[in-house]
Amino acid sequence: MKAVSSVVLLAAIGITCIFTAPAFADELVVYSARKEHLIQPLFEAYTKQTGVEIKYITDKAGPLLQRLKAEGKNTPADLLITVDAGNLWHAASEGLLQPVDSEILQENVPANLRDDQNRWFGLSLRARTIVYSTERVQPEQLSTYAALGHDVWKGRLVLRTSQKVYNQSLVAMMIAEYGEEKTERIVRSWVDNLATAPFSNDTRTMEAIVAGQGDVGIVNTYYYGRLLRENPDLKLALFWPNQEQADSGVHVNVSGAGVTRYATNSEAAIRFLEWLSSEKAQNLFADANLEYPVNPRVAPNPEVAAWGTFTPSPFNLIQAGERQGQAIRLMDRAGYR
Repeated sequence: MKAVSSVVLLAAIGITCIFTAPAFADELVVYSARKEHLIQPLFEAYTKQTGVEIKYITDKAGPLLQRLKAEGKNTPADLLITVDAGNLWHAASEGLLQPVDSEILQENVPANLRDDQNRWFGLSLRARTIVYSTERVQPEQLSTYAALGHDVWKGRLVLRTSQKVYNQSLVAMMIAEYGEEKTERIVRSWVDNLATAPFSNDTRTMEAIVAGQGDVGIVNTYYYGRLLRENPDLKLALFWPNQEQADSGVHVNVSGAGVTRYATNSEAAIRFLEWLSSEKAQNLFADANLEYPVNPRVAPNPEVAAWGTFTPSPFNLIQAGERQGQAIRLMDRAGYR
């Protein structure tokens, strides 16, 4: 039975495809918020190695979570793959994922990149860091996320909208580190320094800097990598902030996965999840989107490694979910739209 990438649209909740046949021991069903071209090579590699066929649905995280909730015990899904720890936290907190007892996963995935009850595990790492114009900014002018609110950046800062979960998670983790009051002061200072209204995505944020609409911004590293592939002469560079402070570091996030609560083939799903965290599979998972492996024994893709090394924030990413609502309200109060 071959993998299915799309079937009939389920108009009620916007899902790309639906399965009616039950899953068997030699088959897994995966719901994935990771795009098809990023995950299909992984599924094919696993099938080639083990003979286990993988069917999959791809859609955004929200509709997939709603699908799992609506299906309940009748879900065909064995595994959920999604982006951002906030989305993974929501899936776990709504009872959609089951705890997994696996020494392999505990060894391969650092504790701050997985759920404290082992309901989800990070599989690839992305950093949300500072990007700057190499024509108008010297790296020694940069230091921390908070410093982007200083007067020197007045009218020079560009940001992506606060409506995106990536920025919500960034602010949520800042609340975990600094507390709500200090974080709100930082976000307000960013808003005061904006060169233009926030953009819809990270690519447009960087394009605005290249075009001279601003000089510095905050983006996920893989968006920078994609733009650099298109234009090797890109007049932008990454800066790793918060490297001089104790108990601080670059904000990181994950794409990750968990075994669904009512998985038909939970043991097979765990084996696949373990394989995804293995040295053999980690580069396949991370390299496809220019991300970093979570497994500390696996080196990043040479393109990614060329951006330099950094110390990541040590805070557990469950707080990206736990403090998400708090972060959204804070950004709204600060006028960050």
